[in-house]
Amino acid sequence: MARWLIAAGLVLVLGLVNASIWRNESLLASGTLVSLELAPVDPRSLMQGDYMALDWALARELRQRLGEDLPAAGAIVVRREAGSSRAALVRLDDGTPLAERENRLAYTVRDGRIRIATDAYFFQEGRAGDFERARYGALRVGGDGRALLVGLQDADLGWLGPRGERP
Repeated sequence: MARWLIAAGLVLVLGLVNASIWRNESLLASGTLVSLELAPVDPRSLMQGDYMALDWALARELRQRLGEDLPAAGAIVVRREAGSSRAALVRLDDGTPLAERENRLAYTVRDGRIRIATDAYFFQEGRAGDFERARYGALRVGGDGRALLVGLQDADLGWLGPRGERP
């Protein structure tokens, strides 16, 4: 009987892991590309080992607009420029239907910082120089506001990396 319970538990865990992987792969394949401006970070923490610390300009703008009144978790609405993936903050999501070129982005507040998607970009060891010109973080965003960071871009939205390839 104990073996069956262990086997059932293992199947359940593997099923949940695979469902999570499938969900992320679906978002990467079909999510809308949204490029958010990166905010300057402390240069001492910009490059630490094999990752770059990230902060978002719109997170700072949101904090300035709302101060401490920001809920611990929620969503914001951003609007992409016509013909571009570059996006800017519009408002807190209040359930109003989204207009053309608008996307919902989920956020959480952790340790006083607004977190959208992630706060770090990991790269291959010794490749820090490839990402020094990063000005935008490129996200794939789903209809529910969930976002995954897919790469970094320069000021002209060119992809950064060893060969400048789009991820």
